[in-house]
Amino acid sequence: MTKTTTMRAARLHAFGDASVIRHDEVPRPRPGAGEVLLRVAATSFNPTEAALRAGLLQSFLPVRLPYSPGWDVAGTVEELGQEARGFAVGDRVVGWLEEAGAAAEYVRAPAARLVPAPRSVPLAHAAALPLAGLTAWQAVVEHGRVAAGQRVLVNGAGGGIGGFVTRLAKHAGAEVFATASARSARAVRRQGADHLIDHTAGPVAAALDHPVDTLFNLVPLAPPAAAALTPAVRPGGLVVSVTGPIEPPATTGIRSVHVTARNDPAQLAALVRLVDAGTLVLDISASYPLSDLAEVHRRSEAGRLRGKVLVVP
Repeated sequence: MTKTTTMRAARLHAFGDASVIRHDEVPRPRPGAGEVLLRVAATSFNPTEAALRAGLLQSFLPVRLPYSPGWDVAGTVEELGQEARGFAVGDRVVGWLEEAGAAAEYVRAPAARLVPAPRSVPLAHAAALPLAGLTAWQAVVEHGRVAAGQRVLVNGAGGGIGGFVTRLAKHAGAEVFATASARSARAVRRQGADHLIDHTAGPVAAALDHPVDTLFNLVPLAPPAAAALTPAVRPGGLVVSVTGPIEPPATTGIRSVHVTARNDPAQLAALVRLVDAGTLVLDISASYPLSDLAEVHRRSEAGRLRGKVLVVP
């Protein structure tokens, strides 16, 4: 059988609203040294991609056009480049592609950035794990150092990262308070939250009987909203934010950490093991064909997406 030499890929040729996303017929890539070619089972949408598409991230995350999005990838090894070690053709893998490009039928990827995909879930579902899962792991395990008996508050538990943060904190033995809208409440409860707080009903801090040890902030906050959250944390406690720095009043003794996620295959492999053990649950709220990627962006910007959303070639 003759191999195809082209593929379909979603690409940006300009920055702007969701209408700038085009679907092009492009040459199928060939893996370079240390790389593999993957047949993409799915990528997953991350809200940051909408900001990148709009051109809002060029100052600190510059990309060259045309650009194919898709940082998360789950797929099957189709071809090996020279010196690509650790995998064979036909292996099912998952990874975070720092150069993106997974919003396509095929993508080349550094073999060293990939790990075997979970065996207990459909391969496409594994695409929900890399970026959101690693962000959550580094927030909860590395920086939060959550331990049994602690009280933690997850602000934004209904988002793609929030489910992983909630589950990891609960796995560590914490008592988890989580903000969630009515739309997300059931899913957040399934992830293990002990207490739900409706953030639209009033100040979050006022809904707590006692301050928490650690606050995980997963939503963008203006300074007044961030200031309103810090009373939820006990003096000497910790704020871990993945969306931007939060500066608590110095008099409180509260420490603050801003997490910028990094690509760590060893941690990703640990997350895969938690998925296969049933400890970590992939909250897939929707799956769209690649041809509907612009609609995914529009729904995200309108606040109509929840959990992790798959995009399937």
